[in-house]
Amino acid sequence: MAHPSILHMITPLKHMSPFDVNMALDAGYDAAIPYTSVTVEDVAGLVQDAIFSRGPEGVKRTAMFIGGKRAIEALDMMKRAKAAMVPPFEISVFADPAGSFTTAAAMVACAEKALKDKFSTELKGKRVVVFGGTGVVAFASAVISAVEGAEAVLVGYDGPERVRKLAEEANARFEVNLGYADGSTEEQNTELVRGAELIFSAGPAGKRLLTTGQLAQASTLLVATDVNAVPPAGVEGVGVNDNGVPIPGTKAVGIGALAVGNIKYKTEAGLFDQMMKSDKPLYLDFRDAYALAQKLAG
Repeated sequence: MAHPSILHMITPLKHMSPFDVNMALDAGYDAAIPYTSVTVEDVAGLVQDAIFSRGPEGVKRTAMFIGGKRAIEALDMMKRAKAAMVPPFEISVFADPAGSFTTAAAMVACAEKALKDKFSTELKGKRVVVFGGTGVVAFASAVISAVEGAEAVLVGYDGPERVRKLAEEANARFEVNLGYADGSTEEQNTELVRGAELIFSAGPAGKRLLTTGQLAQASTLLVATDVNAVPPAGVEGVGVNDNGVPIPGTKAVGIGALAVGNIKYKTEAGLFDQMMKSDKPLYLDFRDAYALAQKLAG
């Protein structure tokens, strides 16, 4: 008897994201079953219920997706899931809380392509300033940038304390040197922009974070990327469809939310596909998302 492909989808939130359920079913899973209000402590039991019920061949057609809204919590859940496996009873696990890992991977990959195509340079060594720093997309994009050798700075909007804790946790966990800064005022943000070579804007939907007047003062800026698709743009002068389009009043180019979203969608679909086709268990997080997004961005 053929084994159907089953994806168990866990989240600490009240609801599983319909976006991710749709993506999983469109990727080809026969069933995508959500489990909500899941804690880190719940993960081992859920994993072992999933692996021991299908046999060595059935587990190859079984996988787990981890959602939520916190990057560190999702990674802790993945670690707990991996520790609960009992080879050969072992399934693939993919973490993408709030779509942040695939979105961040796509944002950095698109910016890296623009650096290469428009300025014949690379991400390594660049000063990257990430606005919306306490959010999951900002956090993940800053970590990816730092892992790739950039000098990345997370910018908070409510004082330095929350963003400092996130940067310190990232540095301890991923062995990077992520910086942090307070962006509570327009003057502070302007000063941060002046020293930036890349800007990643991942703030709340429909909220302008940077103006063209501020960007005009950024003499070193090469690329500004904005993942906000809800007007007004997070970065003024960057259109949602822009993909390497010059930003008025600067020498930089902009990348908009829909250009990033195209690569994000393909990246998430591609990682689901990798799990479905692999005979060996995979453990997929932002690093795997970035590797695939780079290939997709070209």
